[in-house]
Amino acid sequence: MRFADFTPFDLVLLAQGLGVNVALFLVTSLLGLVIGIGWSIMRYYHVPVLGELITFISELLKNSPVLVQLFLVFFGLPGLLHVRVTPVTAAVITLSANTAAFIYVIAVSAIESIGRDQIEAARVFGLSRWQVLRHVVAPQAAAFALGPLVALLVNQLQVTSLISVIGVVDLTKIGNILNMRTLKPFIVWTAVGLLYYAAAKLVAWLGSRFEKRLRVHSAWRGL
Repeated sequence: MRFADFTPFDLVLLAQGLGVNVALFLVTSLLGLVIGIGWSIMRYYHVPVLGELITFISELLKNSPVLVQLFLVFFGLPGLLHVRVTPVTAAVITLSANTAAFIYVIAVSAIESIGRDQIEAARVFGLSRWQVLRHVVAPQAAAFALGPLVALLVNQLQVTSLISVIGVVDLTKIGNILNMRTLKPFIVWTAVGLLYYAAAKLVAWLGSRFEKRLRVHSAWRGL
């Protein structure tokens, strides 16, 4: 039978598809966080040439469509470098790099928000640049960056819906398959949208909880 009604197993398929999106989101967010913070530290240390190159790459990634980046990695790299790139590998490379570009901007803004007088005072007391970064800059920058970072992660979770166009069987791909099988697009895409919404709300809620705990620990308690 070409067209059929929904079955209980469709819920399993939708859950599996969402699991692919969440797993990819977690991996690429972690990689993007490490790369983006690493780039911002290089800028903090004023590494010659490398700092300008990183800024250029970041601007290129965050100001171009993610879908175009996906196509470039999945279709362009194999033709240019004669290497085999699987859909999942292309998705990981693209989303990690895109996330890193935005995290780099957030981290740089957070670092630059720290008063210069605090850094100079720490250096007067004999702290090295690494100690200043670790004990003075990083804690305050983390508190400043947490809000924008959570908003970015919510957006990046939604961006994972694009990976279905290169063949990754994620929630959107499962939705498309169910839509073609049942011919009930309103029900299918409503269910898919609600699952993405629930996952995004969970990320936002966890981020909000973490931010509140951070503010409680950093609140002024008097002398």
